[in-house]
Amino acid sequence: MVYITRKEHFNAAHKLNCLQWSDAQNEKEFGKCANANWHGHNYDLWVTVKGEPDPNTGFIINTQLLSKIVKGVITEKLDHRNLNLDIDLGGLQPSSENLAIWIWNTLRPHIPVGELHSIKLQETENIYVEYFG
Repeated sequence: MVYITRKEHFNAAHKLNCLQWSDAQNEKEFGKCANANWHGHNYDLWVTVKGEPDPNTGFIINTQLLSKIVKGVITEKLDHRNLNLDIDLGGLQPSSENLAIWIWNTLRPHIPVGELHSIKLQETENIYVEYFG
C-alpha cells in the first residue's frame, strides 16, 4: 500500500460558542475562540489517498487531478468564509475536529481512484487534527 498526500490552503473565520451558555461560560470554555466578533485562521489541509500505483502511470492518483478535486469540492467552498454562517455543519461547532469530519464526508465521494486515507487540518502552527474516517 502506498500513500500520497496533497497539501492545500484556505482562510476562514469562525466563533466557538454554545448558545445555551452565558457569555462568561463560553469565554471560560472557548477563550478567545468565543470572541463575539469572530476570529480567523489560515488553515493548511493535507489530503492523503492510499492505493497501489497504476502500472502505466506509476500514480495512485494524479496529484493535479487531486488538487483540482480538493479545490473544487472543499477549498473554494471554505476559503474566505464564515464557518458558522456559510457552511452547514449540521448544527455542530465549527471546531477543527468537526470541520475535518465534514471535509472527509464531503470529499470522499469525489475521489475517483485509490481510497481516501486521511484528512489533516492544521488550524495554527501548534494545533492540527487528523481524521481517518
